[in-house]
Amino acid sequence: MGHATGLPGGPAANPAPATSPAALTSLAGPAEGTGLQADPSLGLRTGAALGLRPITEADANSSAVIALEVPPDLWDRIRRRLAMRELEGELVRNHEQWYLNRPDYIRRMTERSRKYLFHIVEELEKRNMPAELALLPFIESAFNPQAVSSAKAAGMWQFMPATGVDFELRQNLFRDDRRDVLASTRAALEYLQKLHEMFGDWHLALAAYNWGQGNVQRAIQRNKRMGLPTGYEDLNMPAETRNYVPKLQAVKNIVANPDRLGAELPLIGNHPYFQTVTITRDIDVELIARLADVRLEDFKALNPSYNRPVILAAGTPQVLLPWDNATLFERNLEGHQSGRYASWTAWVAPATMTAAEAARRVGMGEAEFRNLNNIPPRMLIRRGSTLMAPRGDRQANDVTASVADNAQLSLSPEVVLRRVTVKAGKKDSVATIAARYKVKPADVARWNEVATNAKFNPGDKVALELPARQGKTARASGTAAAGKAPTDRPTQAKAQAKPQAKATAKAQAKAPVKVAERNTR
Repeated sequence: MGHATGLPGGPAANPAPATSPAALTSLAGPAEGTGLQADPSLGLRTGAALGLRPITEADANSSAVIALEVPPDLWDRIRRRLAMRELEGELVRNHEQWYLNRPDYIRRMTERSRKYLFHIVEELEKRNMPAELALLPFIESAFNPQAVSSAKAAGMWQFMPATGVDFELRQNLFRDDRRDVLASTRAALEYLQKLHEMFGDWHLALAAYNWGQGNVQRAIQRNKRMGLPTGYEDLNMPAETRNYVPKLQAVKNIVANPDRLGAELPLIGNHPYFQTVTITRDIDVELIARLADVRLEDFKALNPSYNRPVILAAGTPQVLLPWDNATLFERNLEGHQSGRYASWTAWVAPATMTAAEAARRVGMGEAEFRNLNNIPPRMLIRRGSTLMAPRGDRQANDVTASVADNAQLSLSPEVVLRRVTVKAGKKDSVATIAARYKVKPADVARWNEVATNAKFNPGDKVALELPARQGKTARASGTAAAGKAPTDRPTQAKAQAKPQAKATAKAQAKAPVKVAERNTR
């Protein structure tokens, strides 16, 4: 097996220039003398004023001068900027072999990375960060931006909800920026930079990215107290974190030396895969894909943060499209005159209501409405919740920014009521019965067809509608002594168990409690 030389199904028929201006700058270094000369009258500093001098022939032939040769592919560009300290050992060899034994898995991961890797490399170079970090999504999510962990971490960089908020990754009804290609990459690199500044070592920064900075700090302090080294390999940490950097090192080794290791990497061109397109009107996802002439699944792969069938311009001012398709979309959008842009809009519930009532108000069937808005059975929609609804033909206004940015769906269990009968006691009235069972006096009066100030005779049967659990209690105790609210009396076995339970609870309270810190990412 060798390094592949063909590009199966490249990103565009007419690819963009081989590299961007930012990439050329990072590769070429400072411009040579004459390009910095300027007319002093223009207020610009000359090369001499900046302390620059022309290089000599000896300088030009030295290894300190970076060649202007553009990397032929993205893998070569990554290899040139590998800068982390090498990690060796059995764990690295084990993970290296694991990947090499699964060439199909490597192929699938690298094919997925094709859409995103150029952008990540560009962002790393802007920040002067090691190129190894471009390979981190291979470890985190296998470059799947829709990946969700059992701990609710999401996206190809696997941000936890709270950490996403810390790094301004918006999570609402319409989008989850933890999955967004641009936003999540920006947040991940900012977070990694912060961790590197904190620990001064990339391996420790990666451990903190996986395990949490507080855990790494405490592990370092423990080693210091015992007079032990405080490097990544010296700390006591969970197995997942212990294997985290060795996994990255294994992938790095494969990328750095595919021929030596017998691996085959699909060629990825050293040019952008996508570009951003401005969205000025609410527009259906399917319409964008159709006007751009891209498959719906390809559009979603580049825009994985959008989780509804419509893009709201006020909350999402841009989308990503393959390089050539972006121009096609803009041209087709200008000529789109027939039909509307958006079939869907946002509807804010004016009061707490059932899904059936909400569906009726927006003109949909209940089953379709529940499916569109992911509403489980026996749940009420709380007041202020934002839901998807059909956009009427006469609706001209797009969704406002406040709704687009802050939309949340809030649900509460639907209370099932049961009709029960209780006996009134001495001096009982509509008011006392209502207070005892925590219902409204007007409801008690309505259920019994009496006035709200009516009084009951001892032994009168009073109808109530109570939540199912409370209703069962009331029915069982309805014939009990009048004037007393139903109660659950402990059985003899329960009563005998109480002293023992109290003793056990007291003993447990004295025992040390172990608290596991959750993954902060």
